Amino acid sequence: MKKGIIGKKVGMTQIFDEKGNVIPVTVIEAGPCVVAQKKTVENDGYDALQLGFSDVKEKHVNKAVKGHFEKAGVSLKRHLKEFRLDDCSAYSVGDVITADTFAAGDKVDVTGLTKGRGYTGSIKRWNHHILRMTHGTGPVHRQPGSMGANSPPSRIYKNKKMAGQYGNEQVTVLNLKVVRIDSEKNLIAVKGAIPGAKDGIVFIRDSIKA
Repeated sequence: MKKGIIGKKVGMTQIFDEKGNVIPVTVIEAGPCVVAQKKTVENDGYDALQLGFSDVKEKHVNKAVKGHFEKAGVSLKRHLKEFRLDDCSAYSVGDVITADTFAAGDKVDVTGLTKGRGYTGSIKRWNHHILRMTHGTGPVHRQPGSMGANSPPSRIYKNKKMAGQYGNEQVTVLNLKVVRIDSEKNLIAVKGAIPGAKDGIVFIRDSIKA
């Protein structure tokens, strides 16, 4: 991985290319991120940069976090994330990484937290079919139906697709194309959709499978 940054999902819109074709894009406020810590093979066993994003008031951090930022000599940040870059030696603690580290045409992977749907039935969660809405069926149109075989095994197998928690999990979308960069406002427009709701925190890196 050569590049990485923390961002915030602004929302979706559409833009037009030179030929007039419409492109659906997600706008991400990427950075500015500050290097809060630099990890090395000698001290930590691996090379990585710890980036901080979004300023936060002192009253919203504990003493340990405050000391961590004071040691680095940078302002307090709300979000921290490590990126294992190929060339960490090119950066120093206190350096600022902005959206223009990427360029239009780059392929990126975006990681975010999907919208939480709470406790959900099997039809919404697993895309099961509903029963026929005709005579003799109801009122069980959205119920899961038979749970398994008779004896044996006289039980439900593990990993049976049933109702339960849906959403609120980390998902990475691969190979999204960077369509446009606004370096003045630190905005990145990527083609397609990314996980999460508006104002959700996302992590952007150059694509590993491009």
